[in-house]
Amino acid sequence: MKRVIFVCQKNACRSQMAEGFARFLDENRKFSFASAGLEASQVHPLAVQVMAEVGIDISQHQSKLLSDFNAEDFPAVISMCDCGKDLPEEWLIKETFYEWRLDDPHDEPIEIFRQVRDEVERQVRALLLFLNIKG
Repeated sequence: MKRVIFVCQKNACRSQMAEGFARFLDENRKFSFASAGLEASQVHPLAVQVMAEVGIDISQHQSKLLSDFNAEDFPAVISMCDCGKDLPEEWLIKETFYEWRLDDPHDEPIEIFRQVRDEVERQVRALLLFLNIKG
């Protein structure tokens, strides 16, 4: 099973949404998904709320540090926030590495969280198509 990790600065919003969408949309359970941050944090309550609006429950997600994971376990790494420049090299030289550069909704109103959520969904859907085609 191919493992994919979504990485963000704090693993509070975008990467949590991506993990939630990926698990929900991977109907054949062909992949394993995780998310992590470069810093410790907690899942943002508005991220939980806007995901619940589309039927995805991330209320039990926990913010995790990237340093708690092993790079060799993940052939696919998705940087959510242009944090690729801050990642150790072993996370950058992957079979699949994308830098999505999504806006950070952290201090924004709920409308911005919804916009970011919708963009995350589009990106995750495209990623899953690519990964399924690639095998």
